[in-house]
Amino acid sequence: MLDETLNKTDANDADGLAHLAEAGFYKAVRVKAFDSMLTRALVAARNQLLSISTQLSNQIRGLMKTFGLIVPKGRGRVFDDSVRKLVDGNDGLAKNYIAAAGSVARYPQARG
Repeated sequence: MLDETLNKTDANDADGLAHLAEAGFYKAVRVKAFDSMLTRALVAARNQLLSISTQLSNQIRGLMKTFGLIVPKGRGRVFDDSVRKLVDGNDGLAKNYIAAAGSVARYPQARG
């Protein structure tokens, strides 16, 4: 019914919706609660942060491997300590790592 209007305008759409409501040709939908939407948004944001953090850690591992430095498995402080021990004495790598690690350190709770 709404597709058949010649001029698609907000006014025509509103008129068409009013006719559908009068005739009963609509299905009621349940709108999710604000708390549900907020929780979903927070979970999505956390997952995105975890993904970014993992990508950054993998890039650091790859960079270190290029220079023959193998970072053992670990996350969070274990990863940070391992990398810092490996770059100790190599100022060029250390400066790059510390700059990258600052990005990960801003979100320590997200490291699950």
